[in-house]
Amino acid sequence: MTGMTIAGLAREGGVGVETVRYYQRRGLLDEPDRPTGAGTGGGIRRYGSARRLRFIRSAQAAGFTLEQIGELLALDATDDRARARQLAGERIAELDAKIEELERVRASLRRLAHECGSGAEGPCPILTAFEG
Repeated sequence: MTGMTIAGLAREGGVGVETVRYYQRRGLLDEPDRPTGAGTGGGIRRYGSARRLRFIRSAQAAGFTLEQIGELLALDATDDRARARQLAGERIAELDAKIEELERVRASLRRLAHECGSGAEGPCPILTAFEG
């Protein structure tokens, strides 16, 4: 008998068993057939490599949605590099927008922290900024 149990697959992929099952329900991971008959290990499903599971986790860490990850997995079979580049470009645009937003927030907090430390009388500008 070869292959990993679902627990082994989860361990190799750095996730929990329920995460593996969730990915299966979403169609991102295949669920192997349960073997039947004598000498089959009690019908325990056996999984191959955790490569696909690691791909899913890495793509999630890059901020891709599960729908986009499903599309990327499908593109792997078709070698559609143009669509893969398009998905990456969309993700880059989203990250650029988020970075701009975070830079605005950082600038505002710096300004408020400077005003707070100026020693001026009255309520703290940081605290009052969040009241309105």
